[in-house]
Amino acid sequence: MTVIDISPSVMQFLLAFIVVAPLLGAVAALLPAPPGLKGKNPDQAVLRHGVTVTGAVLIAAIVLAVGFDHGHPATMQATTDISWIPALDVRIHLGIDGISLPLLLLTALLTFLCALYSYFKPPAGPSPKAFTALVLVLESGTLATFAVLDLLLFFLAFEMVLIPMYFLIARWGGDQRQSAAWKFILYTLLGSVVMLLGLLLIGLKSGTFDMVALATDNGRGLTASVQVIAVLAIGVGLAVKTPMWPLHSWLPAAHTAAPTVGSVLLAGVLLKMGTYGFVRILLPIAPDGMRTFAPYLAAFAVVGIVYGSLACLALARTGAKGDLKRLIAYSSVGHMGFVLLGIATMTPTGVNGALFANIAHGLITGLLFFLAGAVKDRYGTADLDTLAGATGAALYGRAPRLGALLAFAAVASLGLPGLAGFWGEMLTLFGAYSPAEGLSRPAFRTFMAIGAFGTLLTAAYMLIVVRRVCMGEHTPHSQLSPDTRPPQPTDGPRPSAAAGSPPQLADIQAYEAATWTPLAALTVLAGLWPAVLLGLTDPAVQKLLAGGKS
Repeated sequence: MTVIDISPSVMQFLLAFIVVAPLLGAVAALLPAPPGLKGKNPDQAVLRHGVTVTGAVLIAAIVLAVGFDHGHPATMQATTDISWIPALDVRIHLGIDGISLPLLLLTALLTFLCALYSYFKPPAGPSPKAFTALVLVLESGTLATFAVLDLLLFFLAFEMVLIPMYFLIARWGGDQRQSAAWKFILYTLLGSVVMLLGLLLIGLKSGTFDMVALATDNGRGLTASVQVIAVLAIGVGLAVKTPMWPLHSWLPAAHTAAPTVGSVLLAGVLLKMGTYGFVRILLPIAPDGMRTFAPYLAAFAVVGIVYGSLACLALARTGAKGDLKRLIAYSSVGHMGFVLLGIATMTPTGVNGALFANIAHGLITGLLFFLAGAVKDRYGTADLDTLAGATGAALYGRAPRLGALLAFAAVASLGLPGLAGFWGEMLTLFGAYSPAEGLSRPAFRTFMAIGAFGTLLTAAYMLIVVRRVCMGEHTPHSQLSPDTRPPQPTDGPRPSAAAGSPPQLADIQAYEAATWTPLAALTVLAGLWPAVLLGLTDPAVQKLLAGGKS
């Protein structure tokens, strides 16, 4: 069942265009602009180029989704299979199914919104040419990760995003950006080296790097010991990118230092590459190895859920000098813990919950980082004590629309029923209640209980953030120490106010509304109509777990 019947050759072209166009756009961004396109401001011209390229990729992704056969989402569609390195049997093999299509759309949407936001609010830093080129290379690598069906190509695409993100943090980031960028690149590179060894082990032992053939074989061509070693090696690399506790320590620093669009792409897109690898590679290709490590993966996942929540509670308390962006980064550790728990159950319910939570996290946390960046721009700081220093600093009173949207994103993040965050967490916990055959049911039910407790902690810290930032602290201004008094607004004019009333901040601007509205709308849509996403993922997951048999 397709919305519009599109020929297979056009579908092939669209998928290839989606992967290659950002790379060509990055090259074009670095070239001198033709005289007619320079305009009065060359910097704005190159940022407009970024909007144009990412917009074209988003349109192509939407057309691809419209032409996708929704009646057979478990079948690989828009496939291209060309021999690239015959000696190693490495092929340029592209294709999408119900698992990869939502991630492809999410990546195209978030990158376009970041480019649009950057056009109206250019990042503070070096050349916009380099910034635009890096964002486009990042998009190409991420889209390729979700579209390729060859293990070595997957690795190349997986690594392709590291250098652009490193420079986005190091050149356009905030305080301590150099150390954050180095920590990011070192952690992810070390994890990737180990992952490459595992991918080579699978390819050499099975005789092919083709992910579809390997998934159909379902591990029958690999001994149990090879599967265990491969899962351990590949799993470490994927866990660093996810990030799984205790391999997460690069994430808070990277998010805190990164520019706003860097944080949005890092949380909304790059973290999904790790969990996608678990679902696409390890679950179908090395099921016996996954079954061995599943209890440990689940244990690390629930520790991450509780740890992330406790870290957020510590940052949110009065006097902790917690950073709002850092708090959202730690919340990602907890939310991705739910994704890993769902994968560890090795059941259709749990894996579907993990994939749903992936998309929900991309939408909600992307919106949260946009909002945190906007708050920091207006106040000149993201320090929670400073933001909550007096009632006059409350967003509800000074920028009511911005405060309301921040509160909406916070309650979506805590898993309020009716919004996208709810379904992923619920399905994950249901999956843990009844894990796959061969896994300890008492152990996974214990993990389920710990995960459920984590949802309560998530609600606690998110509501504290809303109360402090949106409502403010009822502390007389005269009793505040100088370093906790709210700063003067830094974004937009400050109109005169009556005595005793809080000075106004610039509320949501038109370009911000255009950037954030799609994320808020999709958060509501996914929460009220989860079948749209689950209808895509469930048949593909069933086939994946059954060893390629529908």
